Amino acid sequence: MNSVKWLIRILLVFYLSHFSFPADTITLDHFIQDNNDQVIVSAGNIFALGFFSPGGSTNRYVGIWYFQIPVKTVVWVANRDNPINDTSGILRIDARGNLAMFQGNQTLPVWSTNISIAGTRNSVAQILDSGNLVLIQNDTRKALLWQSFAHPTNTWLSFMKLGFNLRTGQVFTSWKSPDDPGRVSSNGFVQGFGSFVAKRHMDWSKVEWYT
Repeated sequence: MNSVKWLIRILLVFYLSHFSFPADTITLDHFIQDNNDQVIVSAGNIFALGFFSPGGSTNRYVGIWYFQIPVKTVVWVANRDNPINDTSGILRIDARGNLAMFQGNQTLPVWSTNISIAGTRNSVAQILDSGNLVLIQNDTRKALLWQSFAHPTNTWLSFMKLGFNLRTGQVFTSWKSPDDPGRVSSNGFVQGFGSFVAKRHMDWSKVEWYT
């Protein structure tokens, strides 16, 4: 009987050491699979990151949405112009240290943060309570490598900084339709949250701020 208890304890320690992880992160050992309906949720249960299908579409996207709002309100989409047509998607840290989305057994990613990482490639992706998805170098420096706030889609969130980045562009573009988050004209409708209010067909040189 003692030997059985000992074996159970060993197996429990093994399980916890290999599969315990913060619920808001993606690591080399923890990834998201679409067919398991897996998501990661920010520490304060504000935002979730996972796979979804918008409206009446069956296409699958990786996005960020408000976790506690009954009607799914998506604020950011990774592969907005390149959906996959089944639930074989996997979101994980790849061999280069990037956060990448793969379809099934394909070796080329459908979407990736696609940055050059020096030194250790043991990166960690984390969804924050601000709605920002960050890729951090998992070493003593904890350097910020990439963030979704620098690559917005159609939604302005509090704590975002409005500016022009020559490398990323930082352009807000509306969805093609409620069923398709693909890009359209940069003069389209942008959702407004926090202190920023945007108008349909707005003139970006005349942004209105409210305090």
